[in-house]
Amino acid sequence: MDSIVITVRTGSRPSVVDLTAQAETFTSGRGDGLLHVFVPHATAGVAIIETGAGSDDDLLTALEHVLPADDRWRHRHGSAGHGRDHVLPAFVAPYATLPVLGGRIMLGTWQSICLVDPNGDNPTRQVRFSFLPG
Repeated sequence: MDSIVITVRTGSRPSVVDLTAQAETFTSGRGDGLLHVFVPHATAGVAIIETGAGSDDDLLTALEHVLPADDRWRHRHGSAGHGRDHVLPAFVAPYATLPVLGGRIMLGTWQSICLVDPNGDNPTRQVRFSFLPG
């Protein structure tokens, strides 16, 4: 298995960052296998969604409805509502595994690999790409 870690700047507001281009660069020329994307953070996740047509903002809105950033959370360090950020990985897993054929990630036409980060307290994230040849 081959693996790299990239650093992604997410900023100080909830964000969805498209990682597809970086993942494609990593898998290019590798043949057939599996790409595993992992975010080693307790307050971020990986989603396979459409971006650029509003779905990324819709995802953040949906998460705000399901996991509001208010004072209801027992986990209270960090900014207001930070406890919800620690619940996020139960809804948006911190990993995804995708098939790769001929060095190309087998995403659907409108699918992108995205880092989902609601936590403005941590503006920089690490993402690990691992390739398991098949």
